[in-house]
Amino acid sequence: MTWWAWVLVGATLLVASWMLLVLLAARLPEGSLKELAGFLPDCATTARRLRRDPRVPRRSKLAIGFALLWVLSPIDLIPEFLPVIGPLDDVVVVALAFRYAARQVPRSVLLEAWPGKPSTIERVLGPARPEPNPDADSSA
Repeated sequence: MTWWAWVLVGATLLVASWMLLVLLAARLPEGSLKELAGFLPDCATTARRLRRDPRVPRRSKLAIGFALLWVLSPIDLIPEFLPVIGPLDDVVVVALAFRYAARQVPRSVLLEAWPGKPSTIERVLGPARPEPNPDADSSA
């Protein structure tokens, strides 16, 4: 088998696994399992939206772009064909990239870009950091 045939097989498996995730997410009842099945497709949509948003700094766009490439890459720390744990490294890389972006981008921008349930991305981002109040009296 030539190298391009292996690439074609890998790309076909990747697309098939993504289609399975999307179908699974659409058919599952509400709950954590449905959120998990839809997490990576929602992350891809969010990354695409944030990449186009002028309010997002370049470093955040690079981190999110790297995470998106990691998800799309056929090379993984944990092979995708392993049930349940296959996408685990993808989820961790995406979560770290979004947490990094959340430190530089207003939370409202991230929530606006997220197509899924807000509670899912809130868990990934962690607790909201208090916004600085410019009207607060600092002489007290």
